[in-house]
Amino acid sequence: MLGPGAISTPFADLGADVIKVEPPGGDYARRMTWPIVEGTSLLHLHISRGKRSVVLDLRTAEGRDVFMQLAESADVVIEAMRPGGLERRGLGPDMLRSVNPKLVFCTISGYGATGPYRDLPSHGIAYDTWAGIVVPERDEQGRPSLPAHTSVGINAGPLYGALAILAAVISARETGVGTTIEVAQSDAAAAFDWLRTETVRAYERPADEVTGNASDDFERRLPGVAGMVGSVRYQIYDATDAPVILMASERHFWRNFCRAVGRDDLFERFPGAPIADHARGNLELQAELATIFATRRAAEWIALGLSADFPIAPVNDPSTLTTDPQFLERMPWLDKDDLGADQLPFPARFNGSLPPARGMAPAAGQHSDDVLRQVLGFSEVRLNSLRDAGAFGPVTGESTPDATR
Repeated sequence: MLGPGAISTPFADLGADVIKVEPPGGDYARRMTWPIVEGTSLLHLHISRGKRSVVLDLRTAEGRDVFMQLAESADVVIEAMRPGGLERRGLGPDMLRSVNPKLVFCTISGYGATGPYRDLPSHGIAYDTWAGIVVPERDEQGRPSLPAHTSVGINAGPLYGALAILAAVISARETGVGTTIEVAQSDAAAAFDWLRTETVRAYERPADEVTGNASDDFERRLPGVAGMVGSVRYQIYDATDAPVILMASERHFWRNFCRAVGRDDLFERFPGAPIADHARGNLELQAELATIFATRRAAEWIALGLSADFPIAPVNDPSTLTTDPQFLERMPWLDKDDLGADQLPFPARFNGSLPPARGMAPAAGQHSDDVLRQVLGFSEVRLNSLRDAGAFGPVTGESTPDATR
């Protein structure tokens, strides 16, 4: 359900048969957030692409029995609900392993299966605010609001979880014994931002044990990119048409830049340290660089960096990124005709090729009959019997709140 369902999207992208088991009424991610593309959310179109959907009412004995039979031949069962949601329905990891000892069981949730926040309702931005990633913006009256930012926990949690699942599947195939994995998106947000958090922790030690760089006279700079405030040789500058970022913090790159722009005098005056020197606070040099960068277009600066060998990059936003030549070369759109909306591919090449699009996100229960015929060998008589018993639930209706967490 919802964002945590992204944990299985990489598997679908890479060719696994991912069966999305939904409650009657389906996953309401289809109708939430924005944009809505021809009646279905981009969220659902993206994270459910390449999957098959089966609707089962796990409140019924018949629905639970079908779920057990699906788990019997599965490599992995993922619970994207509040921890223990399947356990309460008699479908926890111990019960499922009674029919499939090698089963990998993974539960992914907001705050995990332990701790005081375990049962606290939440949405994705909560994990980033909890992890200290989001700094509130304040208006003229000092009132806080959410800033624009990349959501970390809801993206990192599924990726950490997918990696753990792969390791567990390898282990299960070697040992014949399954594993129970538990992933919290809040934990993932904190782990993803490890450098800042671990820096703060390191600075709790005495100053003679933990220092800054030699190029900064060992000053303890702020954690992560916050420590870049005041940097000059590692900084954003305005070209004539768009910003670029110079990253000449190593002396040899700084020399290459100065030679390329015909300003050896800048290198002679401000050679800097061999590594990690950002010329922080050098306002004279910053003014010189601002003038230099205002003489060329961004694309010309990138071309010069390539020919003269110094690190420089465009400063894109989500709209300009998609016209960037590096993006056009590496990230071809998966076509809306195949997936309902233009989408980005799984970003890894196998023998030089990206994985192809594997099909549009399903409607709720779209593949129920096909899956149960193909995977479990159910006959039409059996399917009709289950339908009559309510195993697939009513045709319409809302999913239960418990199933959405």
